[in-house]
Amino acid sequence: MKNNGRISWMTLVVTLIVLVLGGAQLTAKDKTPQVGPNDPTVRLYGVLDSKYNGALEDYCVLGAVVDDPKNPGQKQQNVVRVEYKKDRPFGKLRIYLRSVAQLSPAQLKTYTPKQIYDFAETDSAKFTKTDPGPFGRPGDVYFELAPDGGALATVNITPEVQAHYERLVTDFLLPSLEKGSTGTNSQ
Repeated sequence: MKNNGRISWMTLVVTLIVLVLGGAQLTAKDKTPQVGPNDPTVRLYGVLDSKYNGALEDYCVLGAVVDDPKNPGQKQQNVVRVEYKKDRPFGKLRIYLRSVAQLSPAQLKTYTPKQIYDFAETDSAKFTKTDPGPFGRPGDVYFELAPDGGALATVNITPEVQAHYERLVTDFLLPSLEKGSTGTNSQ
């Protein structure tokens, strides 16, 4: 009887140690770093939730004019399309990127960003973002056009991809969405 009592106490102590140590490891893994209010995605989600009721479809805006990688000396106009659904558990934010030959001033006045996006026909990149924070956190996926011109395929998220995402959000999407006048929104 004395041995049974000692075994019970030892079992209890070992069980408590396992629970305490196991619980400490679980809580350390579950904690995600806090994201500050100046994070571009936090700011973007805030605008989309307050001005667009947490849902946005087919919002298009012109992006940067960049060098055409296939034709040295020529420029391309990037066009960005955004979808957002606050209640979506995965991929709340989706940013699609297409490119067309650099547009003339007359074309820029004639066509809407949505018409230019549709004219381009093929996405060259897609960013899928779930939670606020730097691009590349769990739930974030980056797709890029295959080198052979095939379909979009997932690609590793590099510092260059993270910087590209941040530029799209801070330089083009936030200013346009905050004004609410540039781009098109067919909700």
